[in-house]
Amino acid sequence: MLEYNEITLRKYIIFENEPFEVLASHVFRKQQRKPVNATKLRSLLSGRIVEYSFHQNEKAEEAEIESKNVKFLYANRGEYWFNAENNPADRFKLEPALLRDAVKFMKPNSLVEAMVFDDKVVGVKLPVKVELRVKEAAPGVKGDSSRGGMKQVTLETGAVINAPLFINEGDTLRVNTETGEYAERVS
Repeated sequence: MLEYNEITLRKYIIFENEPFEVLASHVFRKQQRKPVNATKLRSLLSGRIVEYSFHQNEKAEEAEIESKNVKFLYANRGEYWFNAENNPADRFKLEPALLRDAVKFMKPNSLVEAMVFDDKVVGVKLPVKVELRVKEAAPGVKGDSSRGGMKQVTLETGAVINAPLFINEGDTLRVNTETGEYAERVS
Protein backbone atom coordinates (compact mmCIF):
# COMPACT_ATOMS: atom_id res chain seq x y z
CA MET A 1 0.00 0.00 0.00
CA LEU A 2 1.22 3.48 -0.87
CA GLU A 3 0.66 6.47 1.41
CA TYR A 4 -0.96 9.53 -0.16
CA ASN A 5 2.41 11.27 -0.66
CA GLU A 6 4.06 8.17 -2.19
CA ILE A 7 1.72 8.28 -5.19
CA THR A 8 4.18 9.98 -7.52
CA LEU A 9 4.94 10.30 -11.21
CA ARG A 10 5.28 7.05 -13.23
CA LYS A 11 3.91 4.81 -10.45
CA TYR A 12 1.14 2.30 -11.17
CA ILE A 13 -1.76 2.05 -8.72
CA ILE A 14 -5.12 0.29 -8.42
CA PHE A 15 -7.88 2.92 -8.49
CA GLU A 16 -11.57 2.04 -8.93
CA ASN A 17 -10.51 -1.63 -9.44
CA GLU A 18 -8.42 -0.74 -12.52
CA PRO A 19 -4.67 -0.24 -13.01
CA PHE A 20 -3.78 3.43 -13.48
CA GLU A 21 -0.51 5.20 -14.30
CA VAL A 22 0.23 8.39 -12.38
CA LEU A 23 0.83 11.16 -14.95
CA ALA A 24 1.14 14.08 -12.52
CA SER A 25 1.36 14.47 -8.77
CA HIS A 26 1.47 17.56 -6.57
CA VAL A 27 1.38 17.47 -2.76
CA PHE A 28 0.26 20.78 -1.27
CA ARG A 29 -1.52 22.30 1.71
CA LYS A 30 -4.31 24.87 1.34
CA GLN A 31 -4.20 27.46 4.10
CA GLN A 32 -4.78 25.69 7.47
CA ARG A 33 -6.10 22.42 6.03
CA LYS A 34 -4.38 19.05 5.91
CA PRO A 35 -2.12 18.32 2.91
CA VAL A 36 -3.50 16.61 -0.20
CA ASN A 37 -1.89 15.00 -3.26
CA ALA A 38 -3.57 16.28 -6.45
CA THR A 39 -2.95 13.64 -9.11
CA LYS A 40 -3.74 13.04 -12.76
CA LEU A 41 -4.20 9.34 -13.54
CA ARG A 42 -4.50 7.41 -16.85
CA SER A 43 -6.26 4.07 -17.01
CA LEU A 44 -4.06 1.38 -18.54
CA LEU A 45 -7.14 -0.49 -19.78
CA SER A 46 -9.27 2.22 -21.35
CA GLY A 47 -6.91 5.19 -21.63
CA ARG A 48 -9.30 7.58 -19.86
CA ILE A 49 -7.73 10.31 -17.74
CA VAL A 50 -8.98 11.06 -14.22
CA GLU A 51 -8.01 13.81 -11.79
CA TYR A 52 -8.22 12.82 -8.14
CA SER A 53 -6.99 14.32 -4.87
CA PHE A 54 -5.69 11.81 -2.33
CA HIS A 55 -6.12 13.05 1.25
CA GLN A 56 -3.74 12.40 4.13
CA ASN A 57 -5.74 9.42 5.47
CA GLU A 58 -6.07 7.68 2.06
CA LYS A 59 -3.87 4.93 0.68
CA ALA A 60 -3.63 3.30 -2.73
CA GLU A 61 -2.64 -0.23 -3.65
CA GLU A 62 0.35 -0.47 -5.95
CA ALA A 63 -0.49 -2.33 -9.17
CA GLU A 64 1.49 -5.49 -9.90
CA ILE A 65 2.68 -4.69 -13.42
CA GLU A 66 4.97 -7.35 -14.83
CA SER A 67 7.05 -6.83 -17.93
CA LYS A 68 8.17 -9.19 -20.65
CA ASN A 69 10.05 -8.62 -23.87
CA VAL A 70 8.04 -8.98 -27.06
CA LYS A 71 8.89 -8.38 -30.70
CA PHE A 72 6.85 -5.92 -32.77
CA LEU A 73 6.18 -7.63 -36.09
CA TYR A 74 4.09 -5.30 -38.24
CA ALA A 75 1.11 -2.97 -38.42
CA ASN A 76 -1.80 -3.65 -40.78
CA ARG A 77 -5.15 -1.82 -40.99
CA GLY A 78 -4.94 -0.43 -37.48
CA GLU A 79 -3.85 -3.73 -35.91
CA TYR A 80 -0.42 -4.04 -34.33
CA TRP A 81 0.96 -7.59 -34.24
CA PHE A 82 3.53 -8.86 -31.75
CA ASN A 83 5.03 -12.20 -30.78
CA ALA A 84 6.81 -13.58 -27.72
CA GLU A 85 10.55 -12.90 -27.81
CA ASN A 86 11.62 -16.56 -28.01
CA ASN A 87 8.48 -18.06 -29.57
CA PRO A 88 7.55 -16.76 -33.06
CA ALA A 89 4.39 -18.91 -33.08
CA ASP A 90 2.97 -17.11 -30.00
CA ARG A 91 1.43 -14.12 -31.85
CA PHE A 92 -1.04 -11.57 -30.57
CA LYS A 93 -2.41 -8.19 -31.62
CA LEU A 94 -2.86 -5.00 -29.63
CA GLU A 95 -5.22 -2.11 -30.25
CA PRO A 96 -3.79 1.37 -30.98
CA ALA A 97 -5.55 2.72 -27.86
CA LEU A 98 -3.31 0.54 -25.65
CA LEU A 99 -0.15 1.57 -27.48
CA ARG A 100 -0.84 5.34 -27.51
CA ASP A 101 2.18 7.35 -28.75
CA ALA A 102 4.49 4.32 -28.86
CA VAL A 103 3.21 3.44 -32.36
CA LYS A 104 5.07 6.43 -33.81
CA PHE A 105 8.46 5.04 -32.83
CA MET A 106 8.15 1.24 -33.28
CA LYS A 107 10.07 -0.30 -36.17
CA PRO A 108 9.11 -3.77 -37.45
CA ASN A 109 11.14 -6.55 -35.80
CA SER A 110 12.18 -4.36 -32.86
CA LEU A 111 12.03 -5.52 -29.25
CA VAL A 112 9.74 -3.66 -26.85
CA GLU A 113 8.72 -4.25 -23.25
CA ALA A 114 5.10 -5.36 -22.77
CA MET A 115 3.37 -4.38 -19.52
CA VAL A 116 1.26 -7.26 -18.19
CA PHE A 117 -1.50 -6.94 -15.58
CA ASP A 118 -3.56 -10.05 -14.59
CA ASP A 119 -2.09 -12.04 -17.53
CA LYS A 120 -3.32 -9.38 -19.97
CA VAL A 121 -1.05 -7.03 -21.93
CA VAL A 122 -2.09 -3.47 -21.05
CA GLY A 123 0.56 -1.52 -22.96
CA VAL A 124 4.14 -1.34 -24.13
CA LYS A 125 7.22 0.57 -23.02
CA LEU A 126 9.84 1.63 -25.52
CA PRO A 127 13.47 2.37 -24.70
CA VAL A 128 13.90 6.05 -23.79
CA LYS A 129 15.83 6.68 -27.03
CA VAL A 130 15.48 4.88 -30.37
CA GLU A 131 17.38 5.27 -33.62
CA LEU A 132 15.27 5.93 -36.73
CA ARG A 133 16.18 6.81 -40.32
CA VAL A 134 14.91 10.04 -41.91
CA LYS A 135 12.60 9.24 -44.84
CA GLU A 136 11.75 12.80 -45.90
CA ALA A 137 13.42 16.11 -45.09
CA ALA A 138 13.00 19.45 -46.80
CA PRO A 139 16.30 21.08 -47.70
CA GLY A 140 17.65 23.39 -45.02
CA VAL A 141 17.98 26.94 -46.32
CA LYS A 142 20.86 29.02 -44.96
CA GLY A 143 19.54 31.98 -43.00
CA ASP A 144 16.08 30.43 -42.41
CA SER A 145 15.92 30.95 -38.67
CA SER A 146 12.30 32.08 -38.44
CA ARG A 147 11.41 28.74 -36.81
CA GLY A 148 14.43 28.69 -34.50
CA GLY A 149 16.65 26.74 -36.89
CA MET A 150 14.32 23.73 -36.96
CA LYS A 151 12.41 21.94 -39.71
CA GLN A 152 9.96 19.06 -39.84
CA VAL A 153 11.27 15.67 -40.94
CA THR A 154 9.42 12.39 -41.52
CA LEU A 155 10.94 9.26 -40.01
CA GLU A 156 10.81 5.70 -41.39
CA THR A 157 7.92 4.87 -39.04
CA GLY A 158 5.84 7.79 -40.37
CA ALA A 159 6.34 10.01 -37.31
CA VAL A 160 6.92 13.70 -37.99
CA ILE A 161 9.29 15.50 -35.62
CA ASN A 162 11.18 18.80 -35.50
CA ALA A 163 14.90 18.51 -36.25
CA PRO A 164 17.75 20.98 -36.90
CA LEU A 165 18.24 22.41 -40.41
CA PHE A 166 21.38 20.33 -41.06
CA ILE A 167 19.45 17.00 -40.99
CA ASN A 168 19.09 15.42 -44.44
CA GLU A 169 17.18 12.53 -45.99
CA GLY A 170 18.86 9.20 -45.13
CA ASP A 171 20.40 10.41 -41.83
CA THR A 172 19.84 8.30 -38.73
CA LEU A 173 18.49 10.19 -35.72
CA ARG A 174 18.25 9.32 -32.05
CA VAL A 175 14.76 10.30 -30.85
CA ASN A 176 13.47 10.59 -27.27
CA THR A 177 10.33 8.39 -27.16
CA GLU A 178 8.92 10.01 -24.02
CA THR A 179 8.84 13.54 -25.42
CA GLY A 180 8.86 12.75 -29.16
CA GLU A 181 11.76 15.15 -29.72
CA TYR A 182 15.01 15.00 -31.65
CA ALA A 183 17.97 14.11 -29.41
CA GLU A 184 20.97 13.80 -31.75
CA ARG A 185 22.21 12.64 -35.14
CA VAL A 186 23.91 9.24 -35.18
CA SER A 187 27.02 9.08 -37.33
